[in-house]
Amino acid sequence: MSTSAPLWRNRDFVLLQAGQMLSAFGSSASGIAYPLLALAVTHSAQRAGYVGAVIFLPLVLLSLPAGMAADRIDRRALMIGSDAAAAAAVGTLATAAVLHHTTLWLILVAAFVDSSAGVVFRAGYGGAFRAVVPRSQLADAASVSQARNATVRLAGPPTGGALFGVARSLPFLADAISYALSTLSLLLMRTRFQEEREPAARTDLREGLSYFWRMPFLRTTVGMIAASNFAASGVPYAVIVLATRRGLSGAAVGAFLALTGATTLLGSTLSPILRRVLPMRGILLSEFWMAVVYAGFVAVPSIYVLAAAFALHAFCFPNTDSAVAAYSYALIPDRLLGRAMAASNALRAVTAPLGPLVAGLLLTHTSARVTVLVLAAPVVVAAALGTLSPSLRHLPTLGASPAVDG
Repeated sequence: MSTSAPLWRNRDFVLLQAGQMLSAFGSSASGIAYPLLALAVTHSAQRAGYVGAVIFLPLVLLSLPAGMAADRIDRRALMIGSDAAAAAAVGTLATAAVLHHTTLWLILVAAFVDSSAGVVFRAGYGGAFRAVVPRSQLADAASVSQARNATVRLAGPPTGGALFGVARSLPFLADAISYALSTLSLLLMRTRFQEEREPAARTDLREGLSYFWRMPFLRTTVGMIAASNFAASGVPYAVIVLATRRGLSGAAVGAFLALTGATTLLGSTLSPILRRVLPMRGILLSEFWMAVVYAGFVAVPSIYVLAAAFALHAFCFPNTDSAVAAYSYALIPDRLLGRAMAASNALRAVTAPLGPLVAGLLLTHTSARVTVLVLAAPVVVAAALGTLSPSLRHLPTLGASPAVDG
């Protein structure tokens, strides 16, 4: 594979991105359907919040063992098995919806299995991504992935909401089909998803955790992202609940979240330009300082203001994510990639299950103003701490050896 060839001529990279775009589209469609189905079944914002928490819980519980598995066994087989498990979960939920046998417990189990399979899949994806992308193109490839995700966020939620309006089973059926297409793309790829491994090489969790923890830059940025994920998981749930309370249709609720996809796509498109004209430190901090826009909702508690505020916040997500991803892929050795990235994913996701739970509880027992204020405050605190952090004032370069603590 030539390192000078453009990404669009890289066959396996294109296959990987195409398969994941289809799979992510299905997941985005079912992602909005999960809380809508829970609200329809329970008529309770608090109970529907349990579904949002269960979706994020596997990120905390399974990221580390999934990363260890990705460094021990064949990553392609791991990813295909994950697709099969997720397809079975959403297919079962779709069948139950057709038969009108949907319960909260079934939604919770299906959401947990679906999300768990996604965690395991992503543990293998990091190695697959780096295997098909030359080191010199990692930052650009990460931006392409962010743009892909943003495109999905633009089209997936309104499609999922519209499908849910036609029949509750349709978003989950579409997701099951998308997993089959993801598997097909993996089977068509030629590149091995991991380097040759020594039979006696260590693959314990401690080595990956230790390597990750000794890198000040990753420690700091992952901690900040954890704070941001509290709002990133809780605010969309608040948008769904508040829009549903106003009697808006599933398609309209999806349109609110699609606005986020539009701004994320714009952020992804502009990310390469921003990296050339702005210091990396400013790009990394932009996501966190942008959280001050939620003050607009506190002043004017309108669902439209909240959707616009989250869309502005989301504009900065691709910049931070692509920068941190590029550093991670460049600085972590392949033999440790699954475990070190798993440590990163687990730590940054530790607050994500709390977002929907806290939002559901606060929306039930307090006001929407208080809910959004509680969700946004930790992000602003992270912005201040990150601004003062020495590890962000003295950033490593992608071509240099990683700086680690002794």
